[in-house]
Amino acid sequence: MSIPGSHTVEKISFSERIKDKIFHLLRLTNDPVVKVYNGFGNGNSVVVYGHVFKFGPLPRKKFRQNVLTNSFALLRLFMVRPSPKAVVRMSWQNETFEAKTADDGFFKFEWNPGGSIQPGWHSISVQLVSLNGNVNIRSKGEGHFLIPDRHQFGCISDIDDTFLISHSANLRKRLFVLFTENAHSRQPFEGVVNHYQLLSKAGAVTETPNPFFYVSSSEWNLYDYITEFSRKNNLPKGIYLLNQIKTFKEIFKTGQNKHSTKFMRIARVIESYPTQRFILLGDNSQQDPVIYSSIVEHFPGKIECVYLRNVHKANHINVEEIVKKIMAAGVDCCYFSHSEEAIIHSKKIGLIPGIET
Repeated sequence: MSIPGSHTVEKISFSERIKDKIFHLLRLTNDPVVKVYNGFGNGNSVVVYGHVFKFGPLPRKKFRQNVLTNSFALLRLFMVRPSPKAVVRMSWQNETFEAKTADDGFFKFEWNPGGSIQPGWHSISVQLVSLNGNVNIRSKGEGHFLIPDRHQFGCISDIDDTFLISHSANLRKRLFVLFTENAHSRQPFEGVVNHYQLLSKAGAVTETPNPFFYVSSSEWNLYDYITEFSRKNNLPKGIYLLNQIKTFKEIFKTGQNKHSTKFMRIARVIESYPTQRFILLGDNSQQDPVIYSSIVEHFPGKIECVYLRNVHKANHINVEEIVKKIMAAGVDCCYFSHSEEAIIHSKKIGLIPGIET
């Protein structure tokens, strides 16, 4: 007889050990996985998101430029089995919070940190309490959340074809790049990292850089892929707000999520910081111009500037009309083809210092 909540030693069969070794060789795990994504907050509210999986990929360690290796590594990201109704626990200072996962394994913690909390990044740990009704406290995930300085402005950026060359307007090209390249071989647009770094550091009144929120229609499956690309290319550390997880059978629909939730995620960020203004960065390959124009309309006085990269010529005329609408609302808008144009514009309107480049 075992005491509820205690650990018991389970005897693992020979076939289970073989299966685990095969999974390990394929960089997969049959053990529960708790994924914690970078969260954000202010003095009154903090939110942290994550997933619990019964089965999923292990983090990639080597980035060899081999098509077969890259293809399987991409496939692995969609080999997930979400765990619904799992219970996770998080502690912050002297308080403990519990949450239950949704049908897709997604969980969210939202709490009042209480008292004053210093600007910057803060560590957080989320522990798995129960899975399928069984007590299991062996798995946990580590993450961080950001408290920006209240006097700084924030940057909200799309990902695909805004800083990461992705061919989003062409599904065949997008899938080809995803399957044949990796997070280290993919390329950012020339000059975009410099622009983002300048925006990150401009006018910061503390050592905490201006916050970056990366909001995309890409799925949570690609979180590690995107964050590794950002780390490798020295993009500002930020919060990633992605779209609903997909399973293996849906892999060829990657990036084809409805874009309506993107407006809601951006709105959530803006509403979290009532004293701050924001810069929006996107492109014309999908719905960024329409979404950003709606954000400008719904949040008068909150948007400092809009940047739209021209990567899809077929949309050029329509986007020019949207740019006029944004500017008519009193918001600067830079519709550009090369990041150097965006940098010059940022200097011209005083977002970044007039440093010679």
